[in-house]
Amino acid sequence: MDERYTPPASRSNQTNESVTLEDVARLAGVTAMTVSRTLKRPELVREETRQRVLDAVRATGYVPNMLAGALATNKSHLVALLLPTIATSIFTDMVQAMMSTLAASGYQTLLGLTDYLREREEQLVETLLGRRPDAIVLTGTDHSQVTRERLLKTNVPIVEIWDLTDDPIDMLIGFSHEAVGSAVARHLLEKDYRRFAVLSADDPRGLRRSRSVIEELKRHGVDDVPMHVLPAPATLQTGREGFVRILEGELPDVIVCSTDTLAQGILAEAAKRGMRIPQDVAVMGFGDLSTAAHVHPALSTVRIDGAAIGRLAADALLRRLEQKQASTTVLRLDTGFQIIDRESA
Repeated sequence: MDERYTPPASRSNQTNESVTLEDVARLAGVTAMTVSRTLKRPELVREETRQRVLDAVRATGYVPNMLAGALATNKSHLVALLLPTIATSIFTDMVQAMMSTLAASGYQTLLGLTDYLREREEQLVETLLGRRPDAIVLTGTDHSQVTRERLLKTNVPIVEIWDLTDDPIDMLIGFSHEAVGSAVARHLLEKDYRRFAVLSADDPRGLRRSRSVIEELKRHGVDDVPMHVLPAPATLQTGREGFVRILEGELPDVIVCSTDTLAQGILAEAAKRGMRIPQDVAVMGFGDLSTAAHVHPALSTVRIDGAAIGRLAADALLRRLEQKQASTTVLRLDTGFQIIDRESA
């Protein structure tokens, strides 16, 4: 007599919550322990057995009770990643590399969006800590005092990325926005540009880069640099609008943008007006998005190795999680940046 489990014909009779691990095991012809191992550590299970278990999971509609597993092992296998926005592709490589590295070790990534707001980040952190993530990744170092104090008191590993500070919460992997701004200013001065304008999105790190450009220019005797600030997140449309605003004053030699997105908006508006880049006005971006080398003219910019930041952050978390205790050594990695010369400046 075949005692294998027969899945229900209708969802009205049974939900996937009532399907048990033992039901899946019977259908697959294996033990419940083998099913559990397949779902948690598939690399330890033979391919043929793994496929039978996965087929049984699909047939039954079984949903693992991750909360029960977390209570039993004190691990959720969830890593929370807080980003300011997904409206721009600047974080894409970083997110992809981090998620892939974590997934290879059995961790899933939960995304939260802060909209560049400290208050929003504070709310997300409080909510996430109640869900018991194994680790939290924060974009930037500009947090509310409540968020900082809350995280300093928790045993959850923290990585701050995309920034540098002398006082990190825990681990820190990123680059100096002030150094980026200073380097861009010196680079453009060496190319004999003398009349500057700055176009920035209203986000904390973009503003820091932009202000650093202006401060470095002042140190070299270039004063009265107009700075135009646009709402975050940056879009091609806001870049076009920003260029229109700049054209209301004296045309500069070069416009330094806080993101490639704004810079590409300028290129689009300039093309519409029949203006030549860089002959009429040069344009400098930040981020080296995948489109930067392929617009016309190709965009001069600053390259950030987002994929490296993602991998390094994931590796640092995995090492800490394997130690199963807080580290007394503060990890601080400067991933640096590279100025990319193309046609626009």
